[in-house]
Amino acid sequence: MPFTPQRSRGGDPDGRFMSRPEEVIYLNGELVPHSQAAISPFDHGFLYGYGVFDTLRTYGGRFFRLKAHLGRLYNSLGVVGLACPLNAEGIQDALYKTIRANGLDEARVRLTVSAGEGEAAPEPLPTTPTVLITAHPLTPISESAYQKGYSAVIAGPLTNSSSPLCGVKSCNYLGFLLAQRQARGAGAQEALLLNEKGHLTEGTFTNLFLVKDGTLITTDLASGPLPGITRGAVLELAWVLGVAVAERPVNPSELAAADEAFLTSSVLEVMPLTQVDGRPVGGGGPGRITKSLMAAYRDAVRRETARSETAT
Repeated sequence: MPFTPQRSRGGDPDGRFMSRPEEVIYLNGELVPHSQAAISPFDHGFLYGYGVFDTLRTYGGRFFRLKAHLGRLYNSLGVVGLACPLNAEGIQDALYKTIRANGLDEARVRLTVSAGEGEAAPEPLPTTPTVLITAHPLTPISESAYQKGYSAVIAGPLTNSSSPLCGVKSCNYLGFLLAQRQARGAGAQEALLLNEKGHLTEGTFTNLFLVKDGTLITTDLASGPLPGITRGAVLELAWVLGVAVAERPVNPSELAAADEAFLTSSVLEVMPLTQVDGRPVGGGGPGRITKSLMAAYRDAVRRETARSETAT
Protein backbone atom coordinates (compact mmCIF):
# COMPACT_ATOMS: atom_id res chain seq x y z
CA MET A 1 0.00 0.00 0.00
CA PRO A 2 1.57 3.36 -0.99
CA PHE A 3 2.55 5.80 1.73
CA THR A 4 0.24 8.82 2.12
CA PRO A 5 1.91 11.92 3.60
CA GLN A 6 0.37 13.28 6.79
CA ARG A 7 -0.45 16.94 7.19
CA SER A 8 2.00 19.06 9.12
CA ARG A 9 1.47 22.53 10.60
CA GLY A 10 5.01 23.52 9.74
CA GLY A 11 5.94 24.61 13.28
CA ASP A 12 2.78 26.65 13.94
CA PRO A 13 1.37 25.35 17.27
CA ASP A 14 -2.06 26.90 16.75
CA GLY A 15 -2.50 25.74 13.17
CA ARG A 16 -3.43 29.24 12.07
CA PHE A 17 -1.41 29.03 8.89
CA MET A 18 -1.97 26.73 5.95
CA SER A 19 -0.75 23.23 6.70
CA ARG A 20 1.52 21.29 4.34
CA PRO A 21 2.26 17.60 3.87
CA GLU A 22 5.06 16.15 5.92
CA GLU A 23 8.19 15.56 3.89
CA VAL A 24 8.60 12.02 2.60
CA ILE A 25 12.04 10.38 2.76
CA TYR A 26 13.33 7.41 0.78
CA LEU A 27 15.36 5.24 3.13
CA ASN A 28 16.68 1.79 2.26
CA GLY A 29 13.88 0.83 -0.08
CA GLU A 30 10.97 2.47 1.75
CA LEU A 31 9.15 5.79 1.58
CA VAL A 32 8.65 7.05 5.13
CA PRO A 33 7.57 10.34 6.70
CA HIS A 34 10.39 12.58 7.86
CA SER A 35 9.37 12.15 11.50
CA GLN A 36 9.74 8.35 11.25
CA ALA A 37 13.00 8.16 9.27
CA ALA A 38 15.82 6.76 11.41
CA ILE A 39 19.49 6.09 10.68
CA SER A 40 21.65 4.11 13.08
CA PRO A 41 23.94 6.13 15.39
CA PHE A 42 26.62 3.63 14.36
CA ASP A 43 26.31 4.42 10.65
CA HIS A 44 29.81 5.11 9.33
CA GLY A 45 28.45 8.00 7.29
CA PHE A 46 27.55 9.77 10.52
CA LEU A 47 30.59 8.68 12.51
CA TYR A 48 33.31 9.14 9.90
CA GLY A 49 31.79 10.86 6.87
CA TYR A 50 32.22 7.57 5.01
CA GLY A 51 29.84 7.98 2.13
CA VAL A 52 29.15 9.90 -1.07
CA PHE A 53 26.27 12.04 -2.25
CA ASP A 54 24.93 13.88 -5.24
CA THR A 55 22.62 16.85 -5.64
CA LEU A 56 20.19 16.87 -8.54
CA ARG A 57 17.57 19.26 -9.86
CA THR A 58 14.24 18.53 -11.50
CA TYR A 59 12.40 20.60 -14.08
CA GLY A 60 8.71 19.84 -14.49
CA GLY A 61 9.23 16.54 -12.67
CA ARG A 62 12.18 15.48 -14.86
CA PHE A 63 15.84 15.24 -13.89
CA PHE A 64 18.44 16.98 -16.02
CA ARG A 65 21.33 14.71 -17.10
CA LEU A 66 20.41 12.00 -14.62
CA LYS A 67 22.64 9.41 -16.30
CA ALA A 68 25.65 11.67 -15.89
CA HIS A 69 24.87 12.21 -12.20
CA LEU A 70 24.53 8.49 -11.60
CA GLY A 71 27.71 7.76 -13.52
CA ARG A 72 29.63 10.14 -11.27
CA LEU A 73 28.01 8.62 -8.20
CA TYR A 74 29.02 5.08 -9.11
CA ASN A 75 32.53 6.24 -9.95
CA SER A 76 32.79 7.84 -6.50
CA LEU A 77 31.44 4.69 -4.85
CA GLY A 78 34.16 2.69 -6.59
CA VAL A 79 36.88 5.07 -5.40
CA VAL A 80 35.82 4.83 -1.74
CA GLY A 81 35.10 1.08 -1.90
CA LEU A 82 31.33 1.06 -1.46
CA ALA A 83 28.89 -1.15 -3.34
CA CYS A 84 25.44 0.42 -3.75
CA PRO A 85 22.62 -2.13 -3.20
CA LEU A 86 20.70 -0.54 -6.11
CA ASN A 87 21.69 -0.48 -9.75
CA ALA A 88 21.23 2.67 -11.85
CA GLU A 89 17.68 1.69 -12.82
CA GLY A 90 16.79 1.06 -9.18
CA ILE A 91 18.13 4.45 -8.10
CA GLN A 92 16.30 6.20 -10.91
CA ASP A 93 13.07 4.53 -9.83
CA ALA A 94 13.68 5.56 -6.20
CA LEU A 95 14.40 9.17 -7.20
CA TYR A 96 11.17 9.50 -9.16
CA LYS A 97 9.15 7.84 -6.41
CA THR A 98 10.55 10.32 -3.90
CA ILE A 99 9.70 13.47 -5.86
CA ARG A 100 6.23 12.11 -6.65
CA ALA A 101 5.56 11.18 -3.02
CA ASN A 102 6.34 14.80 -2.14
CA GLY A 103 4.24 16.18 -5.00
CA LEU A 104 7.17 18.09 -6.47
CA ASP A 105 7.84 19.21 -10.03
CA GLU A 106 10.62 21.73 -9.31
CA ALA A 107 12.85 20.13 -6.72
CA ARG A 108 16.31 19.99 -5.24
CA VAL A 109 17.07 16.34 -4.56
CA ARG A 110 19.91 14.84 -2.55
CA LEU A 111 20.96 11.22 -2.98
CA THR A 112 23.27 9.86 -0.27
CA VAL A 113 24.94 6.46 -0.02
CA SER A 114 26.82 5.85 3.21
CA ALA A 115 28.75 2.82 4.42
CA GLY A 116 25.98 1.85 6.83
CA GLU A 117 26.02 0.48 10.36
CA GLY A 118 29.17 -1.18 11.62
CA GLU A 119 31.66 -1.58 14.42
CA ALA A 120 33.98 1.23 15.41
CA ALA A 121 36.97 1.74 13.14
CA PRO A 122 39.34 0.05 12.42
CA GLU A 123 37.13 -3.03 12.72
CA PRO A 124 35.86 -4.59 9.46
CA LEU A 125 33.85 -2.17 7.34
CA PRO A 126 30.04 -2.37 7.19
CA THR A 127 28.63 -4.52 4.41
CA THR A 128 25.14 -3.01 4.03
CA PRO A 129 25.20 0.62 2.83
CA THR A 130 22.51 3.14 3.71
CA VAL A 131 20.66 4.72 0.77
CA LEU A 132 18.86 7.97 1.55
CA ILE A 133 16.99 10.33 -0.78
CA THR A 134 15.50 13.66 0.25
CA ALA A 135 13.59 16.10 -1.95
CA HIS A 136 12.73 19.73 -1.26
CA PRO A 137 10.78 22.34 -3.21
CA LEU A 138 13.05 24.52 -5.32
CA THR A 139 12.17 28.13 -5.95
CA PRO A 140 14.11 29.28 -9.02
CA ILE A 141 16.63 32.04 -8.41
CA SER A 142 15.32 35.45 -9.44
CA GLU A 143 16.43 37.02 -12.70
CA SER A 144 17.58 40.06 -10.72
CA ALA A 145 20.07 37.82 -8.89
CA TYR A 146 21.47 36.63 -12.22
CA GLN A 147 21.76 40.24 -13.38
CA LYS A 148 23.58 41.23 -10.21
CA GLY A 149 25.69 38.09 -10.04
CA TYR A 150 27.35 36.41 -7.07
CA SER A 151 30.27 37.59 -5.01
CA ALA A 152 32.99 35.33 -3.66
CA VAL A 153 36.07 35.26 -1.46
CA ILE A 154 39.21 33.21 -1.99
CA ALA A 155 39.74 30.68 0.82
CA GLY A 156 42.27 27.95 1.39
CA PRO A 157 44.36 26.17 0.51
CA LEU A 158 41.91 23.33 1.03
CA THR A 159 42.27 20.97 -1.94
CA ASN A 160 45.05 18.39 -2.24
CA SER A 161 45.24 17.68 -5.96
CA SER A 162 47.10 14.40 -5.35
CA SER A 163 44.41 13.01 -3.02
CA PRO A 164 42.49 9.96 -4.29
CA LEU A 165 39.34 11.73 -3.07
CA CYS A 166 39.65 14.53 -5.62
CA GLY A 167 36.61 14.28 -7.86
CA VAL A 168 34.63 12.42 -5.17
CA LYS A 169 31.57 14.14 -3.70
CA SER A 170 32.24 12.84 -0.21
CA CYS A 171 30.00 13.16 2.84
CA ASN A 172 33.07 14.49 4.66
CA TYR A 173 32.19 18.10 3.89
CA LEU A 174 33.57 19.97 6.90
CA GLY A 175 36.27 21.88 5.01
CA PHE A 176 33.71 23.18 2.53
CA LEU A 177 31.34 24.20 5.33
CA LEU A 178 34.09 26.19 7.08
CA ALA A 179 34.92 27.93 3.81
CA GLN A 180 31.22 28.72 3.32
CA ARG A 181 31.18 30.25 6.81
CA GLN A 182 34.13 32.44 5.80
CA ALA A 183 32.24 33.58 2.71
CA ARG A 184 29.06 34.37 4.65
CA GLY A 185 31.11 36.30 7.20
CA ALA A 186 32.43 38.47 4.37
CA GLY A 187 28.95 38.99 2.93
CA ALA A 188 29.66 36.79 -0.09
CA GLN A 189 27.69 33.87 -1.51
CA GLU A 190 30.62 31.57 -2.32
CA ALA A 191 34.20 30.74 -1.38
CA LEU A 192 36.74 29.83 -4.07
CA LEU A 193 39.24 27.22 -2.99
CA LEU A 194 42.96 26.84 -3.63
CA ASN A 195 44.96 23.64 -3.90
CA GLU A 196 48.36 22.95 -2.36
CA LYS A 197 50.07 24.56 -5.38
CA GLY A 198 48.19 27.82 -4.93
CA HIS A 199 45.94 27.28 -7.95
CA LEU A 200 42.20 27.89 -7.91
CA THR A 201 40.18 24.67 -7.97
CA GLU A 202 36.43 25.26 -7.44
CA GLY A 203 33.86 26.78 -5.15
CA THR A 204 32.38 25.00 -2.15
CA PHE A 205 29.34 24.04 -4.23
CA THR A 206 30.25 25.29 -7.69
CA ASN A 207 32.75 25.03 -10.54
CA LEU A 208 34.58 28.14 -11.69
CA PHE A 209 34.95 29.63 -15.18
CA LEU A 210 36.53 32.86 -16.36
CA VAL A 211 36.84 34.56 -19.73
CA LYS A 212 39.90 36.37 -21.04
CA ASP A 213 40.25 37.74 -24.56
CA GLY A 214 37.36 35.60 -25.80
CA THR A 215 38.70 32.33 -24.37
CA LEU A 216 36.70 30.40 -21.79
CA ILE A 217 39.05 29.17 -19.06
CA THR A 218 38.30 26.64 -16.33
CA THR A 219 40.40 24.72 -13.86
CA ASP A 220 41.55 21.37 -15.19
CA LEU A 221 40.54 18.21 -13.32
CA ALA A 222 44.18 17.54 -12.42
CA SER A 223 44.02 20.65 -10.20
CA GLY A 224 41.42 18.87 -8.04
CA PRO A 225 37.90 20.19 -8.72
CA LEU A 226 34.80 18.05 -8.74
CA PRO A 227 33.84 17.09 -12.31
CA GLY A 228 30.55 18.97 -12.18
CA ILE A 229 27.69 17.84 -14.38
CA THR A 230 26.83 21.46 -15.20
CA ARG A 231 30.53 22.11 -15.84
CA GLY A 232 30.54 19.35 -18.42
CA ALA A 233 27.38 20.68 -20.06
CA VAL A 234 28.85 24.19 -20.31
CA LEU A 235 32.02 22.88 -21.95
CA GLU A 236 29.89 21.07 -24.53
CA LEU A 237 27.83 24.19 -25.19
CA ALA A 238 30.92 26.37 -25.56
CA TRP A 239 32.12 24.04 -28.30
CA VAL A 240 28.73 24.29 -30.05
CA LEU A 241 28.84 28.09 -29.83
CA GLY A 242 32.37 28.21 -31.21
CA VAL A 243 33.91 29.60 -28.01
CA ALA A 244 37.59 28.72 -27.50
CA VAL A 245 38.13 26.69 -24.30
CA ALA A 246 41.20 26.17 -22.13
CA GLU A 247 41.22 23.68 -19.24
CA ARG A 248 44.36 24.34 -17.20
CA PRO A 249 45.68 25.44 -13.81
CA VAL A 250 44.35 28.90 -12.90
CA ASN A 251 46.15 31.40 -10.70
CA PRO A 252 44.10 33.62 -8.36
CA SER A 253 45.58 36.73 -9.99
CA GLU A 254 43.83 35.79 -13.24
CA LEU A 255 40.44 36.60 -11.72
CA ALA A 256 41.43 40.23 -11.22
CA ALA A 257 42.44 40.44 -14.88
CA ALA A 258 39.47 38.46 -16.26
CA ASP A 259 36.99 40.05 -18.61
CA GLU A 260 34.16 38.07 -17.02
CA ALA A 261 33.60 35.02 -14.80
CA PHE A 262 30.81 32.71 -13.72
CA LEU A 263 29.99 29.76 -11.46
CA THR A 264 28.10 26.58 -12.31
CA SER A 265 26.11 24.00 -10.37
CA SER A 266 22.98 21.92 -10.88
CA VAL A 267 20.93 24.31 -8.73
CA LEU A 268 22.51 27.61 -9.81
CA GLU A 269 22.87 26.66 -13.48
CA VAL A 270 25.17 29.41 -14.84
CA MET A 271 25.61 32.25 -12.35
CA PRO A 272 27.71 35.33 -13.18
CA LEU A 273 30.57 35.94 -10.75
CA THR A 274 30.83 39.71 -10.52
CA GLN A 275 32.93 40.34 -7.43
CA VAL A 276 35.84 38.56 -5.72
CA ASP A 277 37.36 39.67 -2.43
CA GLY A 278 35.45 42.95 -2.66
CA ARG A 279 36.74 43.84 -6.13
CA PRO A 280 34.69 43.74 -9.35
CA VAL A 281 35.39 41.09 -11.98
CA GLY A 282 35.54 42.61 -15.45
CA GLY A 283 32.85 45.25 -15.72
CA GLY A 284 31.15 44.09 -12.53
CA GLY A 285 28.21 42.50 -14.35
CA PRO A 286 27.39 39.51 -16.55
CA GLY A 287 29.66 39.38 -19.59
CA ARG A 288 28.79 38.62 -23.19
CA ILE A 289 30.01 35.01 -23.22
CA THR A 290 28.48 34.38 -19.79
CA LYS A 291 25.07 35.54 -21.02
CA SER A 292 25.37 33.43 -24.16
CA LEU A 293 26.13 30.31 -22.10
CA MET A 294 23.34 31.11 -19.62
CA ALA A 295 20.84 31.14 -22.47
CA ALA A 296 22.32 28.08 -24.17
CA TYR A 297 22.21 26.11 -20.91
CA ARG A 298 18.55 26.94 -20.33
CA ASP A 299 17.75 25.91 -23.89
CA ALA A 300 19.56 22.59 -23.31
CA VAL A 301 17.56 22.00 -20.14
CA ARG A 302 14.29 22.59 -21.99
CA ARG A 303 15.25 20.25 -24.82
CA GLU A 304 16.66 17.45 -22.70
CA THR A 305 14.01 17.39 -19.99
CA ALA A 306 11.34 17.27 -22.68
CA ARG A 307 12.83 13.97 -23.88
CA SER A 308 14.67 12.86 -20.72
CA GLU A 309 14.85 9.39 -19.24
CA THR A 310 11.42 7.82 -18.88
CA ALA A 311 9.97 8.74 -15.49
CA THR A 312 9.28 5.35 -13.98
